[in-house]
Amino acid sequence: MLLLLSPSSASLLSLQSHSYHVDSSRSRRPHQPLKVAGMAKETTDGGNGVVEKIAIAGGLVSTPVIAWSLYTLKTTGCGLPPGPGGSVGALEGVSYLAVVGIIGWSLYTKAKTGSGLPSGPSGLLGAVEGLSYLSLLAILVVFGLQFLDKGSIPGPLPSDQCFG
Repeated sequence: MLLLLSPSSASLLSLQSHSYHVDSSRSRRPHQPLKVAGMAKETTDGGNGVVEKIAIAGGLVSTPVIAWSLYTLKTTGCGLPPGPGGSVGALEGVSYLAVVGIIGWSLYTKAKTGSGLPSGPSGLLGAVEGLSYLSLLAILVVFGLQFLDKGSIPGPLPSDQCFG
């Protein structure tokens, strides 16, 4: 009962004693239910899907390269060999960047629209998004295990320890 004695509750009681008149002379229309639909756009670049197709191709190439890289790192303690002219090492680095880019795009889209990337043609963009998150999880696990075993993770450039 102390609540009723406080000044704020007294002002609430005074508001309750007022009556309000509602003008009922207006014509009454039946209420129609609101239709609300929220969907992410299927494409982000004007409708031709070039960005999605590039992301799909990049993701489908990057995720197996990362799997190969992580397997090599776990078994040998080193990343992939540089290859002819550094091409394999470059592919490895670009693959990591592509996965980070896809995840960044996914997080941006999730924050902006409330849903992830659109599924894309044949659901491939959604598949690439999922594979990218799985790759990130694998990266965190293998890098964590590498750090616990060796005390460090290899840098982005070939070292003498691995390819000397």
